Amino acid sequence: MNLARHSITATNPIQIFDTRFEADCQIFTTTTPAGFAVYQTWPLTLIRRREFTGGTLAAAVPCHTSSLLFLLGGGRSPLYPPNKVVVWDDAAEEEVAELEFRERVRGLACRRGWLAVSFRRRVVLFEVGETIVRRNEFDTCDNPRGLLAMATGAYSTLLAFPGRQMGHVQLVHLPPCIPPTPVGPPPSVLPSRPPPPPSKHPVSIIAAHESSLNTLTVPQSVRIWDTLSGKLDTYKAEIYGVAFRPDEKEVCVWSDKGTVHVFSLMSGPCNRQSSLSPLASLIPYFDSEWSYAQYRIPAQASHISLSSSTSSSRSPTADVTDEEKCMVGWIEAPSDHNEPGRDPPMEYQLIALTYSGGWYRLSLPLGTSNISSPSAGGTPLSSSPPKASSHPRPRTNSVSSITSRTEKGKEKERGRDRKDNRELILQEYRKYGRWDGWG
Repeated sequence: MNLARHSITATNPIQIFDTRFEADCQIFTTTTPAGFAVYQTWPLTLIRRREFTGGTLAAAVPCHTSSLLFLLGGGRSPLYPPNKVVVWDDAAEEEVAELEFRERVRGLACRRGWLAVSFRRRVVLFEVGETIVRRNEFDTCDNPRGLLAMATGAYSTLLAFPGRQMGHVQLVHLPPCIPPTPVGPPPSVLPSRPPPPPSKHPVSIIAAHESSLNTLTVPQSVRIWDTLSGKLDTYKAEIYGVAFRPDEKEVCVWSDKGTVHVFSLMSGPCNRQSSLSPLASLIPYFDSEWSYAQYRIPAQASHISLSSSTSSSRSPTADVTDEEKCMVGWIEAPSDHNEPGRDPPMEYQLIALTYSGGWYRLSLPLGTSNISSPSAGGTPLSSSPPKASSHPRPRTNSVSSITSRTEKGKEKERGRDRKDNRELILQEYRKYGRWDGWG
């Protein structure tokens, strides 16, 4: 009898070159060696896919929920040269235009009627209509990541990109974004009116940091937020991205450690602070704020082992060596904490997309009573990643029932730490990125 250990290995693992949300996070696009695909964000649904032969894509940037996409070639065998931006009309299933430059394209940002293309030291602005017209060009500092961001809400005007000086952000105000044309019967709520013009000249330069910028994001509205400084855990982390909640009351940050953090932008004791914050006037470090909720993307193994040694699950917040690169966006979904007989209220939740094909739907912690039951929100619809196991805290026998004042203080501090250590609740886990029947 052969009792050797065996493993089930994916013969064709999921490989994703790029994944990104459209402006309202209603859909997202992903590029793979086969081509690109468009998914509905929630519930997760494959809307359409396009397969190409002869090369691969680096990115497929959606323009809101229209049929236009901006394609960039990339990989070992790029479908298009790296100095071209191809405009793809998915309704017609063909290329309708292309923009060619003298250098490699580093990044793209778009909204209704406008396209911004970033290069190593400049940003070029185009107006997109019946024809594509070049409108302006701006010089920047060294920008190898191609950072730029564009506000996409109705009547928004903001375009942000690195300034000429390192650590600075330059703001440019475009014509107001035209709201989408309503489809179907007229809405019961009157559409929002355009905001009044600013009473003073808008700010054009923000001295955000002394070092180089790593990511750049703007909210959907026309408001400009002051720069914030936050601390991600007690180790150095490289921030991959930032996403504002649609109502701009919270912001989500994700890093190279595979962690997703949520900070509150409202006044009040929401974010965690040091117990030594009264000394912030003497030591500025004690004035730092920590995220009030977080989640660590579990490392996905390349195979499934049938041996008993891998039967134990690992906590999503455990220190893993294989971190996941991800992209995060906000959605509105029905709350799983509803009263019987009533329609569930809508709440803001997070969707995290990993480059290994993981799709995570995360909800915010509602309170201290929900921290200990992360599985109460629902059952995942697919194979579930490792979850945090809730084991009761072991008690130690004590020879005396009298506890010193120092031990009481330590116990109170540990209880405060457990209260502050809130985790986002995993509501649903799925796989995406393959359309051969195995995804």
